Amino acid sequence: MSAGTAGIGADNPRKSELAPELMAESKVVVDVLEQAATMGDLHHALEAGVVTRDDVHGELADVICGRVRARERDDEVFVFDSTGTALQDVAVASLVYQRASDRGAGVEIAFA
Repeated sequence: MSAGTAGIGADNPRKSELAPELMAESKVVVDVLEQAATMGDLHHALEAGVVTRDDVHGELADVICGRVRARERDDEVFVFDSTGTALQDVAVASLVYQRASDRGAGVEIAFA
Protein backbone atom coordinates (compact mmCIF):
# COMPACT_ATOMS: atom_id res chain seq x y z
CA MET A 1 0.00 0.00 0.00
CA SER A 2 1.41 3.38 -0.96
CA ALA A 3 1.47 6.27 1.46
CA GLY A 4 2.19 9.94 1.40
CA THR A 5 1.81 13.10 3.37
CA ALA A 6 2.18 16.79 2.75
CA GLY A 7 3.57 19.45 5.01
CA ILE A 8 2.20 22.84 4.00
CA GLY A 9 2.13 24.92 7.16
CA ALA A 10 5.83 25.45 7.93
CA ASP A 11 6.15 28.78 6.18
CA ASN A 12 8.85 30.26 8.40
CA PRO A 13 11.93 28.83 10.13
CA ARG A 14 10.20 28.54 13.52
CA LYS A 15 7.28 26.40 12.32
CA SER A 16 7.35 22.64 11.91
CA GLU A 17 4.64 20.07 11.17
CA LEU A 18 6.52 16.87 10.48
CA ALA A 19 9.07 15.01 12.60
CA PRO A 20 12.56 15.19 11.10
CA GLU A 21 12.75 11.40 11.35
CA LEU A 22 9.77 11.09 8.95
CA MET A 23 11.70 13.14 6.42
CA ALA A 24 14.69 10.80 6.83
CA GLU A 25 12.56 7.69 6.25
CA SER A 26 10.67 9.02 3.19
CA LYS A 27 11.18 10.16 -0.36
CA VAL A 28 11.04 13.91 0.02
CA VAL A 29 9.75 16.16 -2.75
CA VAL A 30 9.74 19.93 -2.22
CA ASP A 31 8.20 22.79 -4.15
CA VAL A 32 11.46 24.81 -4.15
CA LEU A 33 14.56 23.24 -2.58
CA GLU A 34 16.26 26.46 -1.52
CA GLN A 35 13.10 27.76 0.13
CA ALA A 36 12.23 24.46 1.85
CA ALA A 37 15.78 24.16 3.17
CA THR A 38 15.46 27.64 4.67
CA MET A 39 12.02 27.50 6.26
CA GLY A 40 10.15 24.25 5.65
CA ASP A 41 10.00 20.94 7.46
CA LEU A 42 13.09 20.04 5.44
CA HIS A 43 14.84 22.91 7.25
CA HIS A 44 14.27 21.19 10.61
CA ALA A 45 15.41 17.80 9.29
CA LEU A 46 18.59 19.42 7.94
CA GLU A 47 19.21 21.15 11.28
CA ALA A 48 18.67 17.84 13.12
CA GLY A 49 21.27 16.25 10.85
CA VAL A 50 18.99 13.41 9.72
CA VAL A 51 19.01 14.41 6.03
CA THR A 52 21.10 16.42 3.61
CA ARG A 53 20.01 18.42 0.57
CA ASP A 54 21.28 15.53 -1.56
CA ASP A 55 18.73 13.24 0.14
CA VAL A 56 15.84 15.24 -1.34
CA HIS A 57 14.29 13.20 -4.14
CA GLY A 58 13.52 16.31 -6.20
CA GLU A 59 11.40 19.38 -6.67
CA LEU A 60 7.74 19.08 -7.64
CA ALA A 61 8.48 20.43 -11.14
CA ASP A 62 11.05 17.65 -11.61
CA VAL A 63 8.48 14.99 -10.78
CA ILE A 64 5.74 16.55 -12.93
CA CYS A 65 8.05 16.93 -15.93
CA GLY A 66 9.45 13.41 -15.56
CA ARG A 67 13.03 14.48 -14.77
CA VAL A 68 12.71 12.58 -11.49
CA ARG A 69 10.75 9.36 -11.12
CA ALA A 70 7.68 9.43 -8.96
CA ARG A 71 6.62 6.29 -7.11
CA GLU A 72 8.71 3.25 -7.96
CA ARG A 73 7.37 0.78 -5.38
CA ASP A 74 3.99 0.41 -3.68
CA ASP A 75 5.54 0.55 -0.21
CA GLU A 76 7.31 3.90 -0.67
CA VAL A 77 6.38 6.79 1.58
CA PHE A 78 6.48 10.22 -0.04
CA VAL A 79 6.54 13.53 1.78
CA PHE A 80 5.75 16.74 -0.09
CA ASP A 81 7.19 19.72 1.77
CA SER A 82 5.50 22.81 0.41
CA THR A 83 6.56 26.20 1.69
CA GLY A 84 4.38 27.92 -0.89
CA THR A 85 5.07 29.80 -4.06
CA ALA A 86 3.27 32.66 -5.76
CA LEU A 87 2.50 30.39 -8.73
CA GLN A 88 0.71 27.92 -6.44
CA ASP A 89 -1.30 30.77 -4.92
CA VAL A 90 -2.33 32.06 -8.36
CA ALA A 91 -3.32 28.57 -9.54
CA VAL A 92 -5.50 27.98 -6.49
CA ALA A 93 -7.05 31.46 -6.68
CA SER A 94 -7.92 30.88 -10.33
CA LEU A 95 -9.56 27.56 -9.53
CA VAL A 96 -11.56 29.03 -6.64
CA TYR A 97 -12.66 31.97 -8.79
CA GLN A 98 -13.78 29.68 -11.63
CA ARG A 99 -15.74 27.38 -9.32
CA ALA A 100 -17.42 30.33 -7.60
CA SER A 101 -18.30 31.86 -10.99
CA ASP A 102 -19.72 28.54 -12.23
CA ARG A 103 -21.96 28.35 -9.16
CA GLY A 104 -22.96 32.01 -9.13
CA ALA A 105 -21.38 32.41 -5.71
CA GLY A 106 -19.45 35.34 -4.33
CA VAL A 107 -19.58 39.06 -4.91
CA GLU A 108 -17.96 40.76 -7.87
CA ILE A 109 -15.99 43.89 -6.96
CA ALA A 110 -14.84 46.47 -9.48
CA PHE A 111 -11.32 47.73 -8.83
CA ALA A 112 -11.44 50.97 -10.77
